[in-house]
Amino acid sequence: MELIRRIFEKLMWNARLFIILAVVLSLVGSVLLFIVASIDIIKAAKDTFLYYSGVLGDGADIHNILLNTIIMAVDLYLIAVVLLIFAFGLYELFICKIQIKDDSNSKVLEIHTLDQLKDKLAKVIVMALIVAFFSKVLNMGMKSTQDMLFFAISILALAVGLYFLHKDSKH
Repeated sequence: MELIRRIFEKLMWNARLFIILAVVLSLVGSVLLFIVASIDIIKAAKDTFLYYSGVLGDGADIHNILLNTIIMAVDLYLIAVVLLIFAFGLYELFICKIQIKDDSNSKVLEIHTLDQLKDKLAKVIVMALIVAFFSKVLNMGMKSTQDMLFFAISILALAVGLYFLHKDSKH
């Protein structure tokens, strides 16, 4: 019976290695998002250069195009960071402590518990949602006083939420 228990425990312990799949694919997704966001910014820079050199027509609204592209790229970067933190956290929690990380003084990727991983992810996800909200607001047309009121209340709610997120991280 003791032998069966040890075999089963070893099997369960080694089953944690399936986490590697999530780690690797999260890293791949993160790199892809970094690449796509960077290409978007390079394209926006090219379009801006072409606009101001007179190649693009005057009908192009370069300011909105540039602003929307950069905001969308920032959103992609934030999601890439979420995937990166997720990959690091899973690896350290389930596979092995990363030795190279200890040589630096960075606390950003320091994760000791699943709750710490969830907290870090939640904060970055909230920031990504705020950027997405900002993008939507830029494209929204204010047509009435009620729209302005809802806009102001939304910004107040975001500010209060960020305050509590920041306050919680000090403890």
